[in-house]
Amino acid sequence: MSASLAALVLAAAWQGVAPGLEVGRFEALPRSDAGDSIVTVVRVDPARHAFRLLSAGLLGLPRVPTAPEWVEEQRVVGVINASMFRDDHRTSLGYMRDGERVNNRTWTRDNAVFAAEPSDGRLPPVQIIDRTCQDANRLGPQYRVLVQNVRMIDCQRRNVWAQQPRRWSTACVGTDGDGRVLLVHCRSPYSTHTLIDVLLGLPIGLTRLMYVEGGPEASLYLKVDGKIVVSEVGSYETGFWENDTNHAFWPLPNVIAFSAR
Repeated sequence: MSASLAALVLAAAWQGVAPGLEVGRFEALPRSDAGDSIVTVVRVDPARHAFRLLSAGLLGLPRVPTAPEWVEEQRVVGVINASMFRDDHRTSLGYMRDGERVNNRTWTRDNAVFAAEPSDGRLPPVQIIDRTCQDANRLGPQYRVLVQNVRMIDCQRRNVWAQQPRRWSTACVGTDGDGRVLLVHCRSPYSTHTLIDVLLGLPIGLTRLMYVEGGPEASLYLKVDGKIVVSEVGSYETGFWENDTNHAFWPLPNVIAFSAR
């Protein structure tokens, strides 16, 4: 990785906000020409926190909540986008289910699968299954929550996205070498290839990474003991919202949520 893509740590250590829950903020180089070039990472220990899928369609909600509304209305600690979605603003682009409730039964060619809450206690409580090096057909049925997304790094931690001129705010989900879940948000616009290089350079021990949303809809929200700890919303997206003016949370039909066990 070149020096121009090195990441600078803003704080000496992670900030602990609850047992098994930490927040880190990092500065990325090169700086973007929009926003503050800050990467926010929420690090969650799945031994202390349970993950679930919240879906407006599966819950039969008359309207689609924003990230803060999901936290308030469902009484969870934090949420991030679960995936991109179809024009109906309900259905995920890839396979998605929580237990017997299925949002989308169709598997796409995408290779990352967020899997949480296994029936077999010998399995990791959360993992991102890579379909190119793991048997998703065997592992998938053993997890209550499955959400398919676009893979960002491969099994050897290599960047799998080709460089492109398009760029946007990004929300993504990863895991580290200790099995902790990393909820990542970068408001400043980068190409996905460049952002992956930045994230691989951060001292966060990234081992798996999947893309969940970009542009104004990219959201990350965390509230602990009644206090808002993280409130991140996206803005810039090439060809759609080419500015840094959005500061409102957009409705999200499906989110990955977590609460203390």
